[in-house]
Amino acid sequence: METIFHLPDNDFLYAQISGRIEKQIKQNLLKCGDKLPSVRALSNEQGISISTAYKAYVELENMGMIEARPKSGYYVKYSPSRSAKAPEINPPLKKIEQVSVGEMISMVYRNMAEEDVVRLSRSTPSLNLLPLAKLSKSMTEAIRKSPSGNVNYEKLQGNVSLRKQIAKNAFNWGGIHTEDDVVTTQGCMEALVFCLRAVTKPGDTVAIESPTFFGIFNIMLSLDLKVLEIPVNPETGIDIEYLTQAMDKVGIKACLFVSNFSNPVGSCMPDDRKQQLVSLLTARQIPLIEDDIYGEIYFGKSRPRTCKSYDTEGWVMLCSSVSKSLAPGYRVGWCIPGRFKEQIINLKMMHTISSATPTQAAIAHFFETGRYDLHMRNLRKALHTQCLRYTQAIATHFPADVKISRPQGGYALWIELNKNIDAFELYQAAITQGISIAPGQIFSTDARFTNFIRISFGFSYDDVVEQSFIVLGGLIKKMGQ
Repeated sequence: METIFHLPDNDFLYAQISGRIEKQIKQNLLKCGDKLPSVRALSNEQGISISTAYKAYVELENMGMIEARPKSGYYVKYSPSRSAKAPEINPPLKKIEQVSVGEMISMVYRNMAEEDVVRLSRSTPSLNLLPLAKLSKSMTEAIRKSPSGNVNYEKLQGNVSLRKQIAKNAFNWGGIHTEDDVVTTQGCMEALVFCLRAVTKPGDTVAIESPTFFGIFNIMLSLDLKVLEIPVNPETGIDIEYLTQAMDKVGIKACLFVSNFSNPVGSCMPDDRKQQLVSLLTARQIPLIEDDIYGEIYFGKSRPRTCKSYDTEGWVMLCSSVSKSLAPGYRVGWCIPGRFKEQIINLKMMHTISSATPTQAAIAHFFETGRYDLHMRNLRKALHTQCLRYTQAIATHFPADVKISRPQGGYALWIELNKNIDAFELYQAAITQGISIAPGQIFSTDARFTNFIRISFGFSYDDVVEQSFIVLGGLIKKMGQ
């Protein structure tokens, strides 16, 4: 048999082998039901140990890509054919509207917090994926090392050690910054609010993605801002051409986009598109507020760049936090606001004065000890596996006409159902069965995306999640009749 893989010298051998087999399965070069070489045969072909070959197959089996059949060997289990079609792009909104917050958002949000519900609507990691003991250790050590026990007010701009670590970490996405460029906040949402307040006033128009996270609507409503929705391509992100045309007709004061693994679509803008967007907005002196909260949750070999990495004149305001990657409850966020730093610091002084000292110090210590990098490698691997398992379950249990996004990071699957199915009605039926999903209507200002749902894969795949997909599939089939 011919050798199917060329093995690089770097990285773990089994991870390289499993990654290449995964790629061939996704490209349909290896099809569902195909028999793979035996462990011994793979060992001989690649000149590796039997244990390394076995680890590669175990890795793929955990992902749900292959299965072991007793006394027969390993076979391809995953089929990309059911998820080959991405959801369609809905027509862009032709008018500007004031954002309203409906009962649908309130209802879905309340149910996200219920413990007895399978929360497929919640884009956060399950507790078993978080390093709780190591976080506690960092908190203890940070308090012990502080002369005041971290009960003092923190510096207005934020904990110096934390800002140094954030600036150091910026190198991974192409940024060259110092701690003086960073302002810490109480989570990413506060960073977004400060940035919007720094560059807009009530009644101004802000361009946002469509679909987008419903929390953005609440921010716009609270600040009395109007929105212009820009359509999103599942592969390439926002429609820059549409944005360009819109700017010629509408006075846009700022843009707020998620360039990496947007919620709910999961798109990641290619580097050339990011650079194009920054050049366009810089030329018109329109601030770009870049929400990069999912940037660290990537499934590829390297972290994607940010729009901020192409910013040479300070018009991009990058916002992020550890809420999706490490510690949701710590509320540690930050922004790198460029030319608007003084406005952000003044807003923080008026509203919060200081971010919480103990949590900032603990996160700084977690970064300094190298625990963050190790944790993120494990988290990305786990979420990639869960994304594949969830996708396969949807393809198995949902009707054949569903279309599923193919995110390369983040937490969300954007699913297009039959046009006859109302997503909110499906949500209502599912919640009576103890299952929470996010109906597509809550991701736009005018309740579009009526036959779309968002399912998040932050919770570890188990029998309960499997049963939930079986129930959801039954409900969808019944509603589609």
